[in-house]
Amino acid sequence: MTHDLPADDEAAAHRLSVVLGQLIRLLRREAPVEVGPGSLAALATLVRHGPMRLGDLAAREGVSPPTLTRMVGALEEAGHVVREQDGADRRAVQVRVTPAGAAVVAEAVAARAAALRARLAALGDADRQALARALPALEVLAEDAR
Repeated sequence: MTHDLPADDEAAAHRLSVVLGQLIRLLRREAPVEVGPGSLAALATLVRHGPMRLGDLAAREGVSPPTLTRMVGALEEAGHVVREQDGADRRAVQVRVTPAGAAVVAEAVAARAAALRARLAALGDADRQALARALPALEVLAEDAR
């Protein structure tokens, strides 16, 4: 528990944590994809940041190197990523997303956006406007400085 936040901020952080978890689970159910959540996250990272070494990807995704190696193996077998020699260090290997892997990410984003649009349509104008006003702050919260 964070002790430097005012009680209102503590409550807001707790509520936001709970609601984000619920939304993520809901979107996984309503917009399933062909790869698991960890694999989708790794693919999305590669789409956003380009090729990277396995260790760097493991650190960015918060998984152990052996877990990431298994994940990348499955993604490689499915044709979603390829391993390539690192141009800067010929001993190292980088992982790059393929067009098929990028398509998985794009399809997941589109399907989840559609599911959210349907839910947003059920809200009143005031709630939709409040969410739209909150988006810049949420985007700042979601920034990954790594």
